Amino acid sequence: MSKLVIINLEKGNLTDGFSPVTAQIWEVNQSRPVQFTASLPPAPQIIETYQRFQLIYQSLYHRINRRSGLEIEECGLTNVSEVDFTEVCQQLHKQINTWLNCDSFRPIDQQLRARLVLTEEIQIIIETSDRLLQKLPWHLWNFLDDYQKAEVSIGTPRYEKIKTLIKNNSNQVRILAILGNSEGIDIEQDRALLQQLPNAQTIFLVEPSRQEFDRWLWHKDGWDILFFAGHSQSDGDTGHIQINQITSLKISELKNGLKYAITRGLKLAIFNSCDGLGLANQLVKWHIPQVIVMREDVPDVIAQSFLKYFLTAFADNQSFYLAVRYARERLQGLEDEFPGASWLPTIYQNPAAEPPTWNQLSGKTRKFAFSWLNKQSLKTAIIASLVATGCVGGMRAQGIIQEWELKTFDMMMRLRPEEGKDPRILVVTVTEADIQAQQQRQKSSLSDRALAQLLQILAKSKPRAIGLDIYRDFPVEAKYQELAKSLRQNQDFFAICKVSESGTNGISPPPELPNQRIGFSDVVRDRDFIVRRHLLILTPDLQSPCKTNYSLGVQLAKQYLAKQGISLDINHEGYLQAGKVVFRPIDEPTGSYQKFDARGHQILLNYRSTKQIAQTVTLTEILNHKLDPNLVSDRIVLIGVSAESVRDTFLTPYSMGNMPYQEIPGVLLHAQMISQILSAVLDHRPLLWVWPLWVETFWIWGWSLIGGVIALYRGLKLQLALIASAAVIILSGCCFGLLMSGGWIPFLSPLLALVITIFIVMSYTSLIEQKK
Repeated sequence: MSKLVIINLEKGNLTDGFSPVTAQIWEVNQSRPVQFTASLPPAPQIIETYQRFQLIYQSLYHRINRRSGLEIEECGLTNVSEVDFTEVCQQLHKQINTWLNCDSFRPIDQQLRARLVLTEEIQIIIETSDRLLQKLPWHLWNFLDDYQKAEVSIGTPRYEKIKTLIKNNSNQVRILAILGNSEGIDIEQDRALLQQLPNAQTIFLVEPSRQEFDRWLWHKDGWDILFFAGHSQSDGDTGHIQINQITSLKISELKNGLKYAITRGLKLAIFNSCDGLGLANQLVKWHIPQVIVMREDVPDVIAQSFLKYFLTAFADNQSFYLAVRYARERLQGLEDEFPGASWLPTIYQNPAAEPPTWNQLSGKTRKFAFSWLNKQSLKTAIIASLVATGCVGGMRAQGIIQEWELKTFDMMMRLRPEEGKDPRILVVTVTEADIQAQQQRQKSSLSDRALAQLLQILAKSKPRAIGLDIYRDFPVEAKYQELAKSLRQNQDFFAICKVSESGTNGISPPPELPNQRIGFSDVVRDRDFIVRRHLLILTPDLQSPCKTNYSLGVQLAKQYLAKQGISLDINHEGYLQAGKVVFRPIDEPTGSYQKFDARGHQILLNYRSTKQIAQTVTLTEILNHKLDPNLVSDRIVLIGVSAESVRDTFLTPYSMGNMPYQEIPGVLLHAQMISQILSAVLDHRPLLWVWPLWVETFWIWGWSLIGGVIALYRGLKLQLALIASAAVIILSGCCFGLLMSGGWIPFLSPLLALVITIFIVMSYTSLIEQKK
């Protein structure tokens, strides 16, 4: 049940009144209730009216049974009519509600109505040891007319939760059915109903001996339901059942067997027989979770009808209390022939036990139930999640949270495992010491003499391609004509230029090289100056001194792949393609990128997760012949500057993991870009991809809805915090897991939507409760 209400009427009686009366509201998984106090005045008239009700009911019951051919001892009244019975029922109904609507009890009534929702299930326990109060038809309280999903039960003030032993899980409801003395009644109807139950294993004992009954109570597999059909009666707190035509047992004579069955998991006892309050009072002393009895003598037709209605609803996984209410209210249709039928069924409840569902008894569901989640609350969560998703979507579209999304992307990139160096690339760095050691340097950090020596040494080891990531917008000096000739004729040598940008004129390529062996060095930075995108192709301005359309990385990768028979060219769709790998350009918006410079043909840069992208040697080491030729053979050789005096450094997602931020030389950035192309084509390493906008929106809404459902949970704050934390962990795990496969999906946006929805739902529910 979503709510439990316990009204304690232990201190007092109907003659003297009750003071104080306490009412507690328990929510699912709450360790402490909300409690109110009030009082109830004396109501001796209810005693008199109920006694008259009993006498008239017994007289009518005997009359009905005489019509059925049964011989039953007469009671105190003989000359009564159904009109008399109707009048006494109306009088009792009125007196009970007048009593419960009195001013002294109104504080409890008002608090209950303020804190309980009309559409939620409510379990009400009248806690009392007064026998007359236990007999009263509490379902007449007009509170239940307003709360259609509430039902009343009787509880005693002394109870405890029994720690049950582990029962064999057979995925079936185990029922022990006792079909006792059947004189004058048709117990075969009960048997037929029990046999038709789904997922149930029923053992029938037909008019058993005491020994046989007791032996089955001690069965090692235990029982979920104990059912009795036959004759029974109560004498004060003592109940008797006629298990066969000659044996009548006090329920206490089965005490040990019943207590063992309860510890073995017995959840429910149903006595579909007459006058069962004495039976129930004895069983609740042994802390059985639930008992269903009839408060007065019951006609056989009514007993059978109640059992059919109750078991049908309960086995259809209706909650226990709503199934009882449904069956009880269905009996009203039989009251023309059997007056007072709907007043008879009574629940005795152990307040420490949770009513089970049929699926729980059969082991098909876990104990945890979503009873706190109903249609109304789910509607609130859905509306709140749509509002939160709209808010987050608007913030995304305006680029408000783009920077933070990119930072979470950086963090996840840094968490990826080590991939190792790319064995296809060798990086030659020109250090500060290399620059200072060179003589007769021109405008470049690499002199003609040093470049000539370097190319001669590298040529001996036959690299696949050589890329010079150093600007040379001037001709080779006249005395190095061999170098100029090599630059013009070496088809494996590539150099760079810079395309004109706003405010700059660009930088020309080396005049000795044709445009086919030139690649631009331009990169695109985000607003925080971090490079997260790979610019492959662009169209330079007409005035730009750099006329090439391809980046240095594309030119070198194209040369490398061509020697393996793989072409890297523009396909018929206008996309760059090598083999089956298509480098589809990103556009605005893309994923968490909502606002960015989308010029040219860009893809997301999937950095190789490694401390060193490739084997690195210095210029001096090569010129001093300390280079292993195997490091050059069949590789791409990238030559660039690492000296701090030459400001050719860039921030990457990995830079943010250290303080102060560590920039990397441009030559290493180009190595990352080349490695991405080669790894995608040759190693099937995934390129970064994103979902379409509609999928991302659904993803954000889904997590927003999860936040709404979490906010509806009525458990402890610590439990709520743990559930919310688990949701965040699952979200981050999903995002990181997909990133390992190349998928960049939003993390911050769904997290923000989840938090906003939790806030909206909790604020709304709190406001509703305050208004009530």
